[in-house]
Amino acid sequence: MTFEEQPIHRQLFASQVLAKAGVRGDGALLSAFAKVERERFFGPPPWFYSDFANYRELASGDPVVLYQDMLVALDRTRHVNNGVPSLHASALNEIGVGVGEQVVHVGAGTGYFTAILAELVGPAGRVTAIEFDSTLAEQARANLASYPQVEVIQGDGAQFPKTEVNVIYVNFALDHPASAWVENLAPRGRLLFPLGIPAIDDRGTQLPFTRIGGFLLIVREDIGFSAQFLQPVSFVWAEGQEPPPTGRHEGLEAAFRSRTASAVRQLRWHQPPEPGEWYSEDEWGLSKKEL
Repeated sequence: MTFEEQPIHRQLFASQVLAKAGVRGDGALLSAFAKVERERFFGPPPWFYSDFANYRELASGDPVVLYQDMLVALDRTRHVNNGVPSLHASALNEIGVGVGEQVVHVGAGTGYFTAILAELVGPAGRVTAIEFDSTLAEQARANLASYPQVEVIQGDGAQFPKTEVNVIYVNFALDHPASAWVENLAPRGRLLFPLGIPAIDDRGTQLPFTRIGGFLLIVREDIGFSAQFLQPVSFVWAEGQEPPPTGRHEGLEAAFRSRTASAVRQLRWHQPPEPGEWYSEDEWGLSKKEL
């Protein structure tokens, strides 16, 4: 079905989402947001949305109400949501997912944005969806059964992909780029993930979402890895990860607080640190120098 053949509420939703994201309202991304039925990925009502402070129940069981630019809860107890559509539209536009590409969606939840990716790559492409939570992974597998180009794997997203791919789209926050993500980027491959640090409550307990962070786009160039922050974001925090090295979170917070993230231009990977890096560890760093 073409965009014009989709139900009018999905046409309006897609047009409004892309307009808010600053994306030109035509082409594959518009069609993908209009085609995918959002209600398939949330289960039966009641549905809850987040106003970024509290969860509130939608006072309707009509699926049309889900076609708004809002966070919808998947698991309120763990602050796991289906993300704001305009944020993802902006991110996917920056990545530029193409027909026939090999894509890994890390942190797929119940699969809504996996379905968007599947529409973008088409039948000739491939999308591998990784979800740590077994319940969400099972739901995603059922929700995406109509897409033969999609495979859903329950596992640790930091361990995938296992082979080279064109695009890695990560929907949970982490305080470092996972080795599997960087090392399995094909030439001109794109990695987009939320880099940040987790929130801490008054008792010193780590909370399941970021306190500070940004969407970091990494591209494998001919002579290294270019890098740039697209925008500040807050995402659910990665599950099942080892404790960070001493000082990482303090160093990352200081780097973000410097308000110079827009100056980042490249990822240093398995090379010696250089003076003046925006953030630096022995094995990796983010530099303000052009490639």
